[in-house]
Amino acid sequence: MSPARAAEDAAARGEGSPRRETIVHAVAAAALERPSGVALVCRERSLSYAELGRAVAGMVAELGGNAASGRRVAVLLPNGIEAVVSVLGVLAAGAQVAPINPFFTPPELSVVLAEAKPDVVICGPEARDKLRALAPELGIRSILVFGSEPGCLNFERWTTSERWSLERLPRPKPEDPALLIFTGGTTGEPKGVEHLHRSLMVSLLQHCSVWPVRWGGECFASVAPIFHVWGLSYATFVPLYAQGTLVIVPKYDPDEVLEVLERHRVSVFGGGPAPVYMGLMQSARFSRTDFSSLKYCLSGGAPCPEELHREWERQTGCPLLEGWGMSEAAPLCLNRPDTVRKLLSVGYAVPQTEIEVVDLETGTRVLPAHEAGEVRVRGPQLMQGYRGRPEATRDVLRDGWLYTGDIGYLDEDAYLFLVDRKKDMIIVGGYNVYPRQVDEVLFKHPAIAEAASVGRPDALLGEVLVAFVVRKTGAVLAEEDFFQYCRENLVKYRRPVAVSFVAALPRTNARKLDKKVLRAWAAGGS
Repeated sequence: MSPARAAEDAAARGEGSPRRETIVHAVAAAALERPSGVALVCRERSLSYAELGRAVAGMVAELGGNAASGRRVAVLLPNGIEAVVSVLGVLAAGAQVAPINPFFTPPELSVVLAEAKPDVVICGPEARDKLRALAPELGIRSILVFGSEPGCLNFERWTTSERWSLERLPRPKPEDPALLIFTGGTTGEPKGVEHLHRSLMVSLLQHCSVWPVRWGGECFASVAPIFHVWGLSYATFVPLYAQGTLVIVPKYDPDEVLEVLERHRVSVFGGGPAPVYMGLMQSARFSRTDFSSLKYCLSGGAPCPEELHREWERQTGCPLLEGWGMSEAAPLCLNRPDTVRKLLSVGYAVPQTEIEVVDLETGTRVLPAHEAGEVRVRGPQLMQGYRGRPEATRDVLRDGWLYTGDIGYLDEDAYLFLVDRKKDMIIVGGYNVYPRQVDEVLFKHPAIAEAASVGRPDALLGEVLVAFVVRKTGAVLAEEDFFQYCRENLVKYRRPVAVSFVAALPRTNARKLDKKVLRAWAAGGS
């Protein structure tokens, strides 16, 4: 093993930096060691580490016995201080946290919450009414709401009182359940990925071993949603572990992001997928922004075009470093800042992680360099499995390996290149979108006989969804009615941006849906 690799492995085990058993231990330590340091900033509000510790302790008290060990608490909050305090509060209470998109429609929420089966839900005004309507049928016993109305949660009443102390509370153990985060997987069905505190801490240390940060000296900016694995594991947990300052942008807006990068002298920008950077470069403010404080700009979730890499570095002086991971295990590959960069590669395996490319037929024959196959991985950051889905778990976890469903190849230097996805998932602005999920919603419309959705390249979002619909005989369905139905039943990034009404969907000789033809239609019109 090379000296550099040995140093990485040591860092990934927590050697050379304060050893923390869980992220709760890390936040409690920061509250004692750096009490006046700024932990969180969201527009005009901020919390010091001492205040964050008190807020988390207050959240634990609010949860009380409802969040006993082994129970689940769903958090449906947009990016903000409330979301961070809630996630940490659930973990500190000894429960398992399930972050969920608060902007899901009632049908989408119903499916995910039925899988999660939470005892308690924490939300804001944007999800309150939807949850109250669903609670009786889903067995949700308690809904806690952040807001300004009487009876609502308000973290500021915890931060101003010395009564609350995270240091005095019991701590979770590394082997305790910590996270239930949802992925559609390769089938498009929502599956709850279960992680222990131990795997979350391993993930955090792996990130820091390849993308080193100055202890107590970095300013991070995040636009990634906290209900996404990147937004939680890197963009939220890493800054707090490193006792840095995390500046949260509640909703992606290029002008606001650029203003944050300059005003706060951000050194690490966990931007996310390529469309985030494309949007920033299209802003009129981009050419006037001072990027001199940036050390790392990080990307994942969707591939960055080669031209984007070159133009971003040319105009900002800071390279885009791509990585690869998934809800089931993250990170898996990262591009180091101090080694040879190979554009369009996601880098090489993070410490304590093995990566192999195997044949598609058996999944056991390891392929040579430059030959594409399914990528499988093995390491301590792997999930425990899919909650309540033993068969699905066995499909992807085999003999200690996680079969990712991604197609790629390794080059002679062990850099990984991803070339395709095994199934039909598309990525819209960094969000995984599974056409089958969308089609299932479309099928429920009384005027639709058949429907199929496919991806189409988009300059801003990377990909967008296009729908092809066969109306039932004699049924009337106009475009505006179709889009209104989508607005009512699908979160924005899952909605088709175009629809074509066709007499029949294309089929192969085996009568299977011909996605190749559909993609050609989407690209050039039916």
